[in-house]
Amino acid sequence: MAEWVGRRLQVTRLNARRAVHHMPEYFPMLNLSALFYTEVELEPCLFGNLNLRDDDRKDIAEAKNEVRMALRGGIPRVYAAEGHPGKVPQPRFFTQGSWAYKTLNAPAQRPQQADVDDGCYLPLSFLTQTDSPSVAAEVFFGVAERTLADLVKDKGWKLSGKPTCIRVEISDRAHIDIPLYAIPDKEFETLVKAETIRRAAMDGVHAFSEATIESWDELPSSKVLLAHRVEGWIHSDPRPVKEWFVDQVETRGEQLRRVVRYLKAYRDWTWKSGGPSSILLMAAAAPLFVKQDRRDDQALLDVVKQLPAALRRGVSNPINPQESLTDRLRASGDEVDRVEEAALQFEDLGGRLQAALDAGSAAQACTWMQGLFGPRFPDRPDRVKVGAAASAVAAAIAASPAIAGPNELVGRTRAG
Repeated sequence: MAEWVGRRLQVTRLNARRAVHHMPEYFPMLNLSALFYTEVELEPCLFGNLNLRDDDRKDIAEAKNEVRMALRGGIPRVYAAEGHPGKVPQPRFFTQGSWAYKTLNAPAQRPQQADVDDGCYLPLSFLTQTDSPSVAAEVFFGVAERTLADLVKDKGWKLSGKPTCIRVEISDRAHIDIPLYAIPDKEFETLVKAETIRRAAMDGVHAFSEATIESWDELPSSKVLLAHRVEGWIHSDPRPVKEWFVDQVETRGEQLRRVVRYLKAYRDWTWKSGGPSSILLMAAAAPLFVKQDRRDDQALLDVVKQLPAALRRGVSNPINPQESLTDRLRASGDEVDRVEEAALQFEDLGGRLQAALDAGSAAQACTWMQGLFGPRFPDRPDRVKVGAAASAVAAAIAASPAIAGPNELVGRTRAG
């Protein structure tokens, strides 16, 4: 009798393997979505753990306002004191980047910092009072930096410069980048009115162009220009990309925004510094995204599986197809092909994420996910749900008639 029961058990196992092998469609065994995102209060999830701490967010907001106040009153004062021609108006401001998109993640590891971009704008007519565009850019940078010097010293912050901005490091966890812009006078007036009414700046990201302005005669009146320490001025209007992303989220849902943040979280855990830019990940992910109801894990997997091929094909700025975002990443790699490096890393993410969803153990799946996203991914196997595959296997086993298997199946087996 015992031998018959043992043989029957082996036949049942064989039938299950055959049923699963011939299933028309495959579904993940585990549902990890609650560990990616949940609306249940006090339940930890990756999305919630990506947010800035309340104290950090408060410190950044206060520092941004203090920087604005210093520049608003200080630029006209310092400009006049240094004897430059004409009278400069108070600048206006335009919050940009991840802070404006609501895709800003807290730093994953040192030396990463939360990056807030706050554009500083002056009217184009004022800048044309100087002899040349390069002189105007140099003057703008110099006056702005000298304006901020006292504030930075008093606060114990650090002031530094990049080719396209002034950086104020307010702590080891956050900095504020201040790009400097020239905007047509009519648009500057609109910006002034908008700031007066809302006391809030418009939002966006840099959209760099290959064009460099060599003389004032070449300036198109409809363009927003970004000051560059080497090149003088380059075309850069941060508004269209912001409008594009807002439209994408409004059309396709908040899950898209969360998927972008998961991709950035993986980048930040994989690369201590560098890696694909946020705008590259955003531009690459949006056309690949398909909404998966209450399944952020599956929505992320669907994007990640297609991402390596998209990177290798090349990703362009969504509002300027002539600008290749992957070429910009590749150019940062010296002798290393950073695009191929990123493609291989995201292939690894796709394979490991699929393995976690296929895993027979929720604890093992959580361990693997922490390897991909760090400790911000909750180690809570008790909140992992069993997906459709387990039900499908159970149904297949119940429905399959017993068929005799070869005798060598009878005996001990070991799970792997």
